[in-house]
Amino acid sequence: MTGQTLATPVGAGGADAPSWKSRLPGHRVRVGAAALAAAVAYAVLGLVKLATFRATTFDLVIVDQAVRNYAGLRPPYIPVRGMFGDRGMDYVQLADHFSPIYAVLAPFYWIHDGPETLIVAQAVLFAAAIPFIWLFTRRVLGNWPAYLAGLAYALSWPVAQAVAFDVHEAMFVPVLTAIMIERYHAGRMLPAFLAMAALLLVKEDMGLMVIGAGACLVALGDRWRGVLSALLGLGAVLLVRGLTISVFGGDAKDYWAYGHLGDDLPGAVLGILRDPLAAVLLAFSEEAKVDTLVLMVWPTLLLCLLSPLSLVALPHVLVRMLADRPQWWQADFHYSAFTVVILLCAGVDGLSRLSRLVRRPGDRSLKLAWAAGACVVALTLVPRFALDQLYHPGFYTEPKAAAAAEAVAKVPSGVVVEAANSVGPALTSRTTVLLWGATSHGAPWVVADTSRWEFPFGSPEQQLAAVGELEAQGYVKVFERDGYVVLRRD
Repeated sequence: MTGQTLATPVGAGGADAPSWKSRLPGHRVRVGAAALAAAVAYAVLGLVKLATFRATTFDLVIVDQAVRNYAGLRPPYIPVRGMFGDRGMDYVQLADHFSPIYAVLAPFYWIHDGPETLIVAQAVLFAAAIPFIWLFTRRVLGNWPAYLAGLAYALSWPVAQAVAFDVHEAMFVPVLTAIMIERYHAGRMLPAFLAMAALLLVKEDMGLMVIGAGACLVALGDRWRGVLSALLGLGAVLLVRGLTISVFGGDAKDYWAYGHLGDDLPGAVLGILRDPLAAVLLAFSEEAKVDTLVLMVWPTLLLCLLSPLSLVALPHVLVRMLADRPQWWQADFHYSAFTVVILLCAGVDGLSRLSRLVRRPGDRSLKLAWAAGACVVALTLVPRFALDQLYHPGFYTEPKAAAAAEAVAKVPSGVVVEAANSVGPALTSRTTVLLWGATSHGAPWVVADTSRWEFPFGSPEQQLAAVGELEAQGYVKVFERDGYVVLRRD
């Protein structure tokens, strides 16, 4: 059985097929231009935040340190995370999150060694999903709906939030899921399943997404591949969480957010099975959860709920909503970027199924109307999320940026420095950055910010008190301006 059972391709032997073949170069140029424009917009958003000291040590410096070490053919040490968690300077990224896929970014550090490289790479990776979304939608709905679906993705709020909040492993998931879905639909099994396997290198919980993909294949009638995929995903989850992370020096309990369900994964599964209704209700127990769920499905005009493709996203969405960590539920961060492509493609497939159900499979006006509606929804959500900043002049300036740059310039290269969360990214390419917090790590240099709240402190008053404690320990103040303080240990 081939992927053509996913949805009915409009151009398979139909009227659109000659048009597609004759106009392929034109489509490639237009789709490529759209992807390039999206990548530029995403990169500008991230680079401006970096240049104006609005990027953060957690998580931009964490990823930067890992990739820099990969580029130097060293283990991916992340001292900033290791010292923050009392695990030492030689703590490796694979012990924190199992994301070996970061190694593919290492060669780009041979061209430019700095966090700017990560921001641009992330922008390109997010935009790289657009051609595959276009191909899938074009095959199902036609040319114009494909362009509108690509635009809806480019403007989507999950992508906007992801590119505006430093860099994360989520950058790899949209393009990999887009390849997986589009190539399977095209009947090209090898690249589809290679993309699925690559997901397992992104993060320790991506096995859940592969389990969802297996469930989707079973629902489509591709039972053997579905069962094998589900077993692969389950095995990956058990292996990585149960063994691999601990082998690298981590603790799987660091990100265990389900103590209300069980002490570990088997216990949580048993807890859910004992009272499945309570688990379902838990997923809707907070207003923030409901808001996020609605925001995830509304851009498809709810039609993603009609497609078995939504099963691919279901496990990942559930683990978010069942967790006890509010930041995982909310729409403010990057977590929804893991599933945005899946749900958009599910919306495309859902419309195809709906049109067959109402016996209007060839109604191009219906397909165009849905695609236009999805695009309009994406546009209406832009002002609520991060892309809105791009057309406000105030986004490109920061009154304290000059003082921050002057403070950073006081720190010599090659040293270990404890830096305020918003300052670390400016130092990471030439120093070993640790996160400045209430507990001193004894670094020879400290760059503090006492004028505005900085993670992990509770208030600016606590930050000011921490500076006083450092001076009492023998640190000497060598710079102070607009709340930035640079201290050196004698």
